[in-house]
Amino acid sequence: MVPNKMHELMNEQIKHELESYYLYLNMAAYFHEQNLDGMAGWMRAQAHEEMVHAMKFFNHLVERGAKVILYPLSVLKATWENPLQAWKEAYDHELFISSKICNLVKVAKEIEDFTSMPLLHWFLEEQIEEEKQTQEVVALLERAGSSGMSLIYADQGLGHRKPGEGSALA
Repeated sequence: MVPNKMHELMNEQIKHELESYYLYLNMAAYFHEQNLDGMAGWMRAQAHEEMVHAMKFFNHLVERGAKVILYPLSVLKATWENPLQAWKEAYDHELFISSKICNLVKVAKEIEDFTSMPLLHWFLEEQIEEEKQTQEVVALLERAGSSGMSLIYADQGLGHRKPGEGSALA
């Protein structure tokens, strides 16, 4: 049984993860429009990860006999002025998600929901990686600028990341 407060917060987290999926898919579409297919591919891979994250919470609730509630989603954003702005927003979004995960950990400790801790610790580690990756791209684009050969090289480098095998986002 999942305690009521944790049940509510995990259902909200599913919403946040699915909104992350939409955000990164919108960023992929934006980058494709800009002919930055490497960045678009990176964002497709990120969107795939966010769907996986949502399903981790979904499955956790199901396995513990709790009802999954799918809340309406908001489209967080769909256009950006330039690639650097999009990446800065991706980084800021990861900080937002990290704050939500930290709150889940705090609540789990307060209500002694120890069976949620392995999942939440996995997410803590995952968010370190997510923040680091997006912050590194922001730093790269701040040095490279949003146009010219430096942007093309950055795009090509980011294009090496691919969604998991079998993903519809590949």
